[in-house]
Amino acid sequence: MKILAGRKPSYPRRTVRLVREAVEVVARPGYSVSVVRCADDHTGWSAAEVSAGHRIVLVRRGRFRRRVRGVVADADPTAAYVAEDGDEERFAHPAGGDVCTSVEFGEQLWRRLAGDRRPPPSVYVDGALELAHRRAVASAADPDFALAEQLLVLVGRAITQAAPTPTPASPGNADDRVLVARVREAIVADDPAAAGLFPLAESLGVSPYRLSRAFPRELGVSLTRYRNRVRVGRALERLEAGERELAVLAADLGFADQAHLTRTVREHAGAPPGLIRRLLAR
Repeated sequence: MKILAGRKPSYPRRTVRLVREAVEVVARPGYSVSVVRCADDHTGWSAAEVSAGHRIVLVRRGRFRRRVRGVVADADPTAAYVAEDGDEERFAHPAGGDVCTSVEFGEQLWRRLAGDRRPPPSVYVDGALELAHRRAVASAADPDFALAEQLLVLVGRAITQAAPTPTPASPGNADDRVLVARVREAIVADDPAAAGLFPLAESLGVSPYRLSRAFPRELGVSLTRYRNRVRVGRALERLEAGERELAVLAADLGFADQAHLTRTVREHAGAPPGLIRRLLAR
């Protein structure tokens, strides 16, 4: 366990105390995979850390904020981040602890996989990418073939496919970016106001039209699709844990019925719940 002491934060005004544990689970020439757990009691920014190497970080649980290249972006199970060699990063954890998967690549392998393009610091994680993430974690017992294949899927989706789309760090209206961040927080936290577009807009004091338009501009997906994406992520977690009662799962997650759950999961993750449960079986 490593304890890092940071300088006095500029926003919000609280002392930074970060407790972070990184456990390397796979190490191979050209890449490594670590599970990173943070338990924090701060909301302010940490001291600057300079990234050494290239890595993709996907959040399994929790959420936090990252500041790089002058842009602040939220990281949660729907938004991963890509760090490049030399990036100066700062982190804030206003929601407490989190669990992430960090995949670090050597320079040569990174260039072979990503080419010369510079990915955005934050990328939207759709249901298929989260499934690839979970499959990669489940494949850690076979790092030379099964894990390597899943890492190719991760890189392909996170960099090649996701890079051209809008992300939480895309240039745009700063007010809209803040609005979308508040909406994402409400949906992830199951705020009662997030039960519908109109009550959500009213609770935030904005027009439903503005709320509906801001989401595609900032994330590249509609508000409806994002809400379903969050529910699919929860379904993946339950399926990975071995959930077999799909009717119960559908009711717990607010779907109309089991068929609605199956359609939505297939649409977002590319496979039905039964197959996903088998793919993630350990």
